[in-house]
Amino acid sequence: MTSTQCVKIFVQRDYCDGTAVKFQTKYPQELEGKIDRNSFESTINELNNMYAEAEALSAKTYCENCLACLTAYLVFLCMDTHYEKVLKKINRYIQEQNNSVYIPRGLLLVDPIERGLRVLEICLLTESST
Repeated sequence: MTSTQCVKIFVQRDYCDGTAVKFQTKYPQELEGKIDRNSFESTINELNNMYAEAEALSAKTYCENCLACLTAYLVFLCMDTHYEKVLKKINRYIQEQNNSVYIPRGLLLVDPIERGLRVLEICLLTESST
């Protein structure tokens, strides 16, 4: 089943601390009885931590950017940036959470990158749409 054939629940971005990618941990009422609050909040908190890691500045990212400038950004043809590596890690985490937690409960997390990092989409797979 694709995400276009299900009831969708959206977890909005949290802009309280600025424009960094961070999702609200407020428990959506539509998930009541489908997944417990702790599992939901644990997933959101882990995603928020991973996005913070992706956007964090470090000596590594500084050197990566200097190398990019020196090579007219051609270096990125043969290597992934720190941000891209963390986005892949996030995708693997979402797949793992779907397989172990969400799909068994009739839910499906959609990677926020597919929605332009605007929202985290959760699909209800078990309800039929009319």
